[in-house]
Amino acid sequence: MEQPASAYFIEERHDPNETHTLSVLVANEPGVLARVIGLFSGRGYNIESLTVSETEAQKHVSRITIVTTGTPMVITQIKHQLDRMIPVHRVVDMTLTGRSIERELAMVKLRGIGEHRVEALRLAEAFRARVIDASIESFVFEITGSSSKINAFIELMRPLGLVEISRTGVAAITRGAEGM
Repeated sequence: MEQPASAYFIEERHDPNETHTLSVLVANEPGVLARVIGLFSGRGYNIESLTVSETEAQKHVSRITIVTTGTPMVITQIKHQLDRMIPVHRVVDMTLTGRSIERELAMVKLRGIGEHRVEALRLAEAFRARVIDASIESFVFEITGSSSKINAFIELMRPLGLVEISRTGVAAITRGAEGM
């Protein structure tokens, strides 16, 4: 059975989802992080990565770096809603500046003996991962780089006896002499 035609022309939109890294300077006071996260959860926005740290102790300012995904319209809406929050000093879309550096740190625990152990060490060297703990049966590697580099390292370690992963989330900063 066919649906009746509408009297209104409604354009169907299928904008692709984009991943954006947002850097948010906020007042370092109790409850600020909860309010920022509440904005995301209350509207059903997803956070793929979140890092927070005080950056200027004298000014009581913290920096929240959020990696989120959405259509261009949703990303714009997120930025405007963050910008209107009282404890927020500034919101910068690092993805749009095109001049940002993004890094992440991960610790990767691997269990293995024999050939798996040798292969894990060889791969770690190729990815410039450091051994930060070693025992007869296991290694813990520390790797720093882009999220895609860390993902690739983890996928190669899976068949070699991957046990556990701990990731910091993305930290980002713009290139050049200017601050945020």
